[in-house]
Amino acid sequence: MIRALITFWNLHRISILLVMVGLVFYGVFGYELNRSDSIRLVTLFAALFFLSYKLIQFEKWNLRFMVGSGLIFRAVLLFALPNLSQDFYRFIWDGNLILEGLNPYLLTPDEWMTRGGPAFPAASELYQGMGSLSGAHYSNYPPVNQYFFALCAYLGGQTILGSVISMRVLIVLADLGIVYFGRRILKKINRAPHLIFWYFLNPLVIIELTGNLHFEGVMLFFFVLAMFLIVSGKWFLAVIPYAFSIGIKLIPLLFLPLLLPLLGWKKVSGFYMGVALVLGVMLYPLYFPEFSDHYSQTLRLWFSNFEFNASIYNLTELVAVSQGAKPWEFIKQYGAIIPVITAATTLIVCTHPIVRLSKYWFGAALLVICVYYFLATTVHPWYIIFPLLLSTFTNFRFMYLWSATIVLSYMAYGVEGVEERPWVLVVEYTAVFGFLIYEIIRNKRNLSAIAKNQVRTPAD
Repeated sequence: MIRALITFWNLHRISILLVMVGLVFYGVFGYELNRSDSIRLVTLFAALFFLSYKLIQFEKWNLRFMVGSGLIFRAVLLFALPNLSQDFYRFIWDGNLILEGLNPYLLTPDEWMTRGGPAFPAASELYQGMGSLSGAHYSNYPPVNQYFFALCAYLGGQTILGSVISMRVLIVLADLGIVYFGRRILKKINRAPHLIFWYFLNPLVIIELTGNLHFEGVMLFFFVLAMFLIVSGKWFLAVIPYAFSIGIKLIPLLFLPLLLPLLGWKKVSGFYMGVALVLGVMLYPLYFPEFSDHYSQTLRLWFSNFEFNASIYNLTELVAVSQGAKPWEFIKQYGAIIPVITAATTLIVCTHPIVRLSKYWFGAALLVICVYYFLATTVHPWYIIFPLLLSTFTNFRFMYLWSATIVLSYMAYGVEGVEERPWVLVVEYTAVFGFLIYEIIRNKRNLSAIAKNQVRTPAD
């Protein structure tokens, strides 16, 4: 036993030291960092990205070491309250409402509190923690997500820390599922299975999902499971996990049209009907006559009221304002055309014959979601984790760079509020667009290369 440990140390001592340093950095990040301490935040992120890069470089073929390292990094954060986002307070609030037999879509937290507040424990603390913006609006989290909130609140004894730990365990299990099915997809499309670790060990993923409790990871697990079943020829089994992915976060709706060339009319019609049926069943217990109005009110805000870390939007707004446009009017007009452009892009991509092959489908999905986020008025760091995962199934690496540079957006958070710095946006997006253009030129292809998901054609 001792000899085996000595041998293991001799073979992996550099990687073990990297993991030990990473543990310290993640501990500092989770328990000591204040979001307004921009320099420390960015420095820690940069150091963790370097450590992750070196770990993948040294141990990419060592499945147990890589999975173990990722789990250890996540375990360090188990008892930490999220320090970069306060959304988790609303998650727990909505979950507790369901446990009390109340509908989370019925009233805003402000309205609940004016009526004396719900009877569950820590209601006042959760209300204060979520902030005035969340408190003033109806819940925008889809029904399946609400059920997971309720499950975690129940497992956590309806306490804040207990609910946080339950959510964290659920998200970690989802990440493990992504590794398992992601590797199987990579093998099926003839790509190196270790590429999934560019997702699993990415500090943005660990901190935003496990650390800050965003449910993108749970959504991505169901999405990856569904896509594995589809590329395995078992599309009928993929209906439930795909519906669950939409029921957690709506973003997988973007890719429903892309399934048409992959499955064909007959299969995709059954798939669409199955997904709609599952979503209907999931929504039914929470439905009431005003549901659509309440839910759409909050949903519209993300397109026409909020702006954060945007790229193309900020450029177009700058031009529009210089021509006399009012910012608050322009964002509403701009927000209305984002779905149109995204839908048009999706339909155009669907016509490309190469999308019929599962090997190249993920590149098409990457193109569609990147168009959406490049146009979006709000791009929080955890939003790009979906395209980051999709990029692991392609030959394009600009998403890895974006996952590092988007951390700079946290520099907008100061002690006195949120104020974006134009030079930060310039640095972030110049790097991202510059590297994307470089990859396209290097591949000697136009933008369709992203949909083709290849560096060289078979003829090469």
